[in-house]
Amino acid sequence: MALRLRTVSINLPFGLGGVQVDVSEAEARAAWNLYVELATRVAVRPLEEGQGFAREALNSLYTLFGTTRQVLRQAGPEIADGPEALGPLAIRILNEGLRPFMVRWHTELTAFEASVPSGESGWPRRAEFDKDLQRVQAELGIYVEMLAKLAGVTP
Repeated sequence: MALRLRTVSINLPFGLGGVQVDVSEAEARAAWNLYVELATRVAVRPLEEGQGFAREALNSLYTLFGTTRQVLRQAGPEIADGPEALGPLAIRILNEGLRPFMVRWHTELTAFEASVPSGESGWPRRAEFDKDLQRVQAELGIYVEMLAKLAGVTP
């Protein structure tokens, strides 16, 4: 078992509850790596209404899965010591929080893009997507705060 640096209470995004985490040095480093990745993503930052492209936002969010896998692999099993360790929490946030949004809107936008030659221009569900994206961005903001707390930094 790894040496624990401190215990922190965190709120999980996407309505997944709150937990107490005994943070190890490895978890603090991995949390920092994830924090930097998320805090600097366009998809985590709100856009002006009607600005940007839905496909780009979806692609940016999708990269969070690969980035998280890479950070967790590099950190190793030390950050998976129980269900309230960073590794299982990060996987849960992606699978239970972000994945449903991704599946829904990737499917919807892909079907529309296949039906018209102009891509997403004129997509009738864009306003609904933007509203749901804002909700997800707010939840990812909670995740960024959680990661900062685990890393021991101020967001």
